[in-house]
Amino acid sequence: MLSKNQRLTKHSAFAATYNQKRIVSDEHFVLYCGKNKVEQNYPTRVGFVVSKKINKRAVKRNKIKRLTREAYRTLLKNGEIPHSQAYQSLIFLAKEGALNKNYKEICSSVKKLIQLLAIKYF
Repeated sequence: MLSKNQRLTKHSAFAATYNQKRIVSDEHFVLYCGKNKVEQNYPTRVGFVVSKKINKRAVKRNKIKRLTREAYRTLLKNGEIPHSQAYQSLIFLAKEGALNKNYKEICSSVKKLIQLLAIKYF
């Protein structure tokens, strides 16, 4: 589980990240990126969003968020996505394609999005 200082919690933080308009996407997720970090002392804050349009059942929406959060945490722990720490905030927004995917597919999608982000905005 991500620690509290690694999570986006306030509406204003989500809005600031959305307003940056730095976006990459694939068939499963849209990844919004905040500003580049000035100080490396603070961890990157991450948010996970799954709309009711994806599925009306909270159980299924929460499952997507849990799998995505765990994929991000594991990749970060293993050092497979070092470029993700160059930004102040990240938001993973799920698409309908993420609904019936397993952990490995979500993990590869998260890794691919972080790499695309590094190529495009780093």
